[in-house]
Amino acid sequence: MSAQCEVTVRAAAGAPMNLFERWLTLWVFLCIVAGIALGQMLPAPFQALGRMEVARVNLPVGLLIWVMIIPMLVKVDFGALHQVRRHVRGIGVTLFVNWLVKPFSMAFLGWLFIRQIFAPLLPTEQIDSYIAGLILLAAAPCTAMVFVWSRLSNGDPLFTLSQVAVNDTIMIFAFAPIVGLLLGISAITVPWDTLVTSVVLYIVIPLALAQLWRRALLKKGQAHFYATMAKLGPWSIAALLATLVLLFAFQGEAILRQPLVIALLAVPILIQVFFNSALAYWLNRAVGEQHSVACPSALIGASNFFELAVAAAISLFGFESGAALATVVGVLIEVPAMLLVVKVVNASKGWYERGAA
Repeated sequence: MSAQCEVTVRAAAGAPMNLFERWLTLWVFLCIVAGIALGQMLPAPFQALGRMEVARVNLPVGLLIWVMIIPMLVKVDFGALHQVRRHVRGIGVTLFVNWLVKPFSMAFLGWLFIRQIFAPLLPTEQIDSYIAGLILLAAAPCTAMVFVWSRLSNGDPLFTLSQVAVNDTIMIFAFAPIVGLLLGISAITVPWDTLVTSVVLYIVIPLALAQLWRRALLKKGQAHFYATMAKLGPWSIAALLATLVLLFAFQGEAILRQPLVIALLAVPILIQVFFNSALAYWLNRAVGEQHSVACPSALIGASNFFELAVAAAISLFGFESGAALATVVGVLIEVPAMLLVVKVVNASKGWYERGAA
């Protein structure tokens, strides 16, 4: 194993869930309240922030997204790609669930619940936008929080690291085509230029900058790398929370008119999380993978790169869109849902090992 790869494995295996991460759902809820209140009390400043755009990219949000994403991408070590062969079955299962099941199952769940079952309870003009937000949420596998979930489930850190590196590589090329395909199938207009711009701005450029920064940090030694990662964590979460305040300042009026919307959007997201995690967990058991691989595989298969989804939704559809709101609901429920999955895979270890081939 390379020295750089070992650094990231040790960081992934040993970093505990910090205060911000553990209580992320609470912070998101407080941001909902603060954003709605501030948007109602101070509409003019928020409207001014919303108008600060270049080529449909909101500059304040773009800056916040970079602050949010880049520190997370510094953890990714593409040197771990050669480790893929050690867990071909587990990585194959995760890739199958991430790229061939999750986006398409979410498109179906969006059609079923948002366009059919819940349609009478939702604003008609936002239904397409809600579905688009759900698709954006499911089209990008989680990059950062996966390291936390893997540690909590005693997952193999090297498998987790190599899987994240593979997913990030695929995401550069597959995110836009999959989103475009599913939006088209859902009869939603696809602004391809904005979609491609979002991929460049929120995947390609941040990933390149993060890797350059990673190399610079590692040249100064492992201790310096660990210390910097510890300092950057709160900045990422703070940028996410600031983005959410802006979003809910714009969404406040719609939410106050129809507070049930958030609960309705949560239904397909929760079903998607539990279905895909169960599918990945069962498939790993069926092909005979170790429990320490099946756990992070199930968690990677179910969780989302919600930071990217929020950024893309804002770029494609705007602050006040249903798409932006749907991606934020994903942020709201991600932590409690994933902690429940962690609890289930840990508790079922005996059952898993009895049936593994």
